[in-house]
Amino acid sequence: MKAELIPFLMLLPFMLLFIYAGIREYQRYQTEGRAKYGLVYDEETGTTHVTGIAQDQEGYDPTEFDPGDHNERQTGSETDDDRT
Repeated sequence: MKAELIPFLMLLPFMLLFIYAGIREYQRYQTEGRAKYGLVYDEETGTTHVTGIAQDQEGYDPTEFDPGDHNERQTGSETDDDRT
């Protein structure tokens, strides 16, 4: 096997995946129109992920997030009976 073939074979799955994702996005664009993607925050898990959001909504801005506020909401809902 030639040495030039090994890197090509290693990159081939990634190239195919990139092409497949491009085709799927083009098909989605043809059926649904333009999409808006943004960062969405899940309060239950405290994590964020990128997903499609509605045109009238804004994405999650991490600079406006206060982790102390999230922790206070979790502990603030507990009563003395819950802790025992």
